[in-house]
Amino acid sequence: MEREYHQRDFDGPPRPRPKRAVTDYGATTVQWMRNRRPRYKNMAMPEVERPSASYIVDMEPPAARLASAAESIPAKALHSSLNKVKHPINVVKWTPEGRRLLTGSTSGEFTLWNGMGFNFETIMQAHEAAIRAVEYTSTDDWLLSADQTGVVKYWQTNFNNVKEIQAHTEAVRGLAIAPTDSKFVTCADDTTLKIWDFASSTEESTLTGHGWEVKSVDWHPHKGLLVSGSKDHQVKFWDPRTGRCLTTLHGHKNPISKTMFEPIQGNMLATCARDHTARIFDLRMMRDVLLLKGHEKDIITMAWHPMHKNLLSTGGVDGSIHHYLLDEQNPPAGVAPSISPYDAADSQNAPAQTIYPAHSMQYAHDFTVWTMDWHPLGHILASGSNDRVTRFWTRPRPGDTTYIKDRYHIGQAAAEAQGTYDRGQGRRQKQEEEEQEAEDEAEGLVDQKLPSRNPGAPSFLPPGLSLPGLTAAPDGTSSALPGIGGAPPQHAGLPFHPPQPGSNASAPPPLPPAFAGMDPSRLAQLIQSGALPPPPFPHAQGGGGPPPLPNGSTGAPPPPFPHPPPNFPFPGGAPPPGMPPLPPGMPPPGFPGFPGFPPPPPGGMPPGALAGPPLGWTPPAPQQQVQQQYAGEQGGPVGGGGAGMGVRKRAPLPDQQDALKMEMNQGRYRKAR
Repeated sequence: MEREYHQRDFDGPPRPRPKRAVTDYGATTVQWMRNRRPRYKNMAMPEVERPSASYIVDMEPPAARLASAAESIPAKALHSSLNKVKHPINVVKWTPEGRRLLTGSTSGEFTLWNGMGFNFETIMQAHEAAIRAVEYTSTDDWLLSADQTGVVKYWQTNFNNVKEIQAHTEAVRGLAIAPTDSKFVTCADDTTLKIWDFASSTEESTLTGHGWEVKSVDWHPHKGLLVSGSKDHQVKFWDPRTGRCLTTLHGHKNPISKTMFEPIQGNMLATCARDHTARIFDLRMMRDVLLLKGHEKDIITMAWHPMHKNLLSTGGVDGSIHHYLLDEQNPPAGVAPSISPYDAADSQNAPAQTIYPAHSMQYAHDFTVWTMDWHPLGHILASGSNDRVTRFWTRPRPGDTTYIKDRYHIGQAAAEAQGTYDRGQGRRQKQEEEEQEAEDEAEGLVDQKLPSRNPGAPSFLPPGLSLPGLTAAPDGTSSALPGIGGAPPQHAGLPFHPPQPGSNASAPPPLPPAFAGMDPSRLAQLIQSGALPPPPFPHAQGGGGPPPLPNGSTGAPPPPFPHPPPNFPFPGGAPPPGMPPLPPGMPPPGFPGFPGFPPPPPGGMPPGALAGPPLGWTPPAPQQQVQQQYAGEQGGPVGGGGAGMGVRKRAPLPDQQDALKMEMNQGRYRKAR
């Protein structure tokens, strides 16, 4: 497999990533649109596709060859998709437009896989229990899902959960929606079926008659007719208007696992059971006309092709997948062909015709195949299994003959013996795929309540941002919150440490009431910008000078006082000892009205002074405060120091790359592979 290096957006050295297998159905559709002709013109048909690689460009979608179902048999494995945390896959469902595949697991999670590249797209916790059934409405506007606890949920196409109802007290095993989307029916292990009004989510009727757990239910594609299969070996038809059981079919002698109407014309009903067989019933004759053999173990699931009414796929408990052409018997060697009931003299009493698989994959999965679903265009079949793998299948391209010898057809041991499968290479490929899926999942989950990359950052902040004083140190010496564990936190910009409990150090002087609840980092910024004076040094003696050095030692003198800002009112009307004199031209100190400071002494107020802050002083706007705080966190200039003291500068804006990364972390944009 060719490899190429891709630039990654997260830390770590680059590693080779395999190119994904992409199934592009656009080319075949365009080819069909270009070559198709009206059927009534007696024009020559295009050249018939032949088994040669040169005819790959002439491939057509299933809609172009409705009468040739054999060319749509999905015999080639395309891709195997795995979650990082693996769970058995109970449900697979293609979205109505076919762009994504939705899978539901026993953990209650929805996973979306890309329909062309088969890579992971997103995952969400949809239910609290195992998901058992998923169904889209015929208008493609709503999605219904049911789980092990009997809960049914309404989803929009963007997977917004709108409503949740407790439909049954036990596990819901089947879900079907009426062709008009006005009703839907559920079946459960409590032996009942319930018909619900879709708009009001109210129960309209309860259908009783089965003697054991009801395992499957389906609504006719264009009639008011229900079919259900139960563990009591019975297949029942119901009238959804009256809730009456119309008739009961006794074709199987084992528990029924799946019942499905043929989706195109609706004249056929397919049922499968744990007696290793499947049966096709004709509703017009009300009897089984075809008996499908070939499975060695119980049959669990089925899937009708959306275009070809004579193509049916089945999945067994042993992991095998069989494809049947209902108009071809395909009997094995030594088995005599049988007559169809349609051709018999007595069609009502003639035995059912036996059909054998047109194609078999005995080792499609390692364990039970729980679910299968066809792409709306009919070119890809998806299967989910108890081996926790979602696998994609499609038709082989013209000239491809190696698929018959792969490990899904002949087994892993035989494929290794023939050289078509290398266990070491397969293990490496599987490991690379798992790493790739884990990487895609990590990139897709940044907006789904994942912890941030900084373990000390608060969870309520966007990725890449932090609050001062609430971020742990890189060396791990302090905790996420100041004062809880680790070394005592130090407030940046303040010339003193808050006293620790039990220490003999004196407490710092109390802040003015107006600044008592302010963030320490904000106080430090105000002090640096000149809006507030530096606080005096605390000491035990209560004097006005600096505190004595510990143990009576001598050392360097304390740093000199910084210059006070203009028009600053000192308590008491005079600067403290050691402060340099005021610059010439400065108004006298002691302006009243500054919040939190004592009034000036009598006689210290010059005549004509204004009651309030000095002229020219305005409090900073809240937007400027936010910009300055953000700039301080990002390391930008807040107020400047030295010659630029007191001059406010605009913080630098984040560049486009940082903004794009922030948007991608919030899940709004994605880079194309």
